[in-house]
Amino acid sequence: MAPRVVLIEADGGSRGNPGPAGYGAVVRDPQTGEVFAERSESIGVATNNVAEYRGLIAGLEAAAELGATEVDARMDSKLVVEQMSGRWQIKNPGLRPLAAQAAELVARFAAVRFSWVPRERNRHADALANAAMDAAAGAPARPAVEPPRIVEPPREVAGPDPAARDRARQVGTSAASARATGGDASTAPASWEPRPSFTATRLLLVRHGETEYTEQGRYSGRGDVALSARGREQIRATAARVAALAPGAAAVVSSPLSRCTATAAAIAEALGGVPVRREDDLIECDFGAWEGRTFAEVREGWPGELDAWLASTAVAPPEGESFVQVAERAGRAVAALCEAYPRETVVVVSHVSPIKLMLRDALAAGDAFLHRLYLDAAGISVVDLWPDGGVAVRLVNDTAHLAAIA
Repeated sequence: MAPRVVLIEADGGSRGNPGPAGYGAVVRDPQTGEVFAERSESIGVATNNVAEYRGLIAGLEAAAELGATEVDARMDSKLVVEQMSGRWQIKNPGLRPLAAQAAELVARFAAVRFSWVPRERNRHADALANAAMDAAAGAPARPAVEPPRIVEPPREVAGPDPAARDRARQVGTSAASARATGGDASTAPASWEPRPSFTATRLLLVRHGETEYTEQGRYSGRGDVALSARGREQIRATAARVAALAPGAAAVVSSPLSRCTATAAAIAEALGGVPVRREDDLIECDFGAWEGRTFAEVREGWPGELDAWLASTAVAPPEGESFVQVAERAGRAVAALCEAYPRETVVVVSHVSPIKLMLRDALAAGDAFLHRLYLDAAGISVVDLWPDGGVAVRLVNDTAHLAAIA
C-alpha cells in the first residue's frame, strides 16, 4: 500500500562552491521514521545551491514514485526553502531551471509543506550528500552515519495546500520564464580558449582605503570607522586607476559603511559621475565581541574561540557572524549584479572578508585560500562572469597605483 504522507529530508553541497558536488535525499514515514527510499549522486562541479536543489528534486521524484499524495519537505537550506515558498526571488539564473523542475514536481501532489530545519536535524541527508561529494572529489568514503529514527516536528515556513502549491506554481512559472537568461557553473563548458570579455559582467572588486584600525591591526567589522589621512590619499590614487581600467563602468556599488562610501564616491567622480548604489550584502563580517580589538588582544582573551574560528568558516566570533554567512550574502550580491548589469562593468567597493570570499568562489578554491590571500587596503581585483557560469579572474590585489604613497 502506497504511503499517503511522506517526509523528505534533502541536502546538497560542494567542496569549494563551486567544486566537486553531490546531493542526498531521504524519504521516510513521518510517524515512525522508517526509511522508504534514499537517493544520492555525485554531480560533478557545481555550487552548493545547485546541489541543494538537486537533492530536493531527487526527494520529490522518489516520493512521486512511491505514490505519496502529501509531502513534508525539510531542508537546512534557507535559500531553497524560501525560494520554493515564493518569499525570496530567484536572482541566480542558474537556479531558475532547477526551481522550475522542482515546482513541476510539487504540482503532482495534493499538498506540499516546505520547512527549514537546523543542520543537526538533517544528518541522514547530509551524510548522503557528503558521501556523494567525496566521490566527486575522489576522496575515500566516510564511515556510515546511523540515520536518526526520531522524527521531530519541523519549524514550518510554508503552509499546506492550496497556498503552498499556489506559491510553488508561481515559482515554477517565474523560473521557467527566465530560463533563457543563463545557466549555472556546473554546466559551464571547460575550455582553454579565452572567452570574449564583452559578453561577461566584469566586476572590479575594490577594498576601501586604510583606516586607523587598519594601521593598528584591529578587527574592523560593522563599526563605522572613517578613512585615515593615508586612506584618503589612497582612494584618490585608486579612483584614477579604476577610471583607467574601466572608463565605461556602468555603476559603483558600495558597502554602506563610510570607509567604503567615501572610496566609492571618489571612484564615481573619477568616472564622470556614474551612480553610486549602496548594497547591505557587501558589508564587512560582524566580528562581534572582537570588534576594535587588536589581533594580540583577541589571541589573549579568546584563545579557544579564535582557534575554532580560524579552523572553520562555519564558526562565528562571539556574538558575531561566520564566514559561511558572509559568503552567502556576498554570493547573493554577485548574482544580483550579474542580473542587473549583463555585459557591463561594475565597480564593487567592499571589505577584505567579502572580497576574499568572492575570489575564493571565483577560483573554486578551498577555505585555506582565505588565510593565504592578502588583500591590501585600496587594492583592486577583477573578475569576469558569464551567464552560463563561466568565470575568469583577471587581476588580484593590484596595488601599483599606491607605489608613490608613503
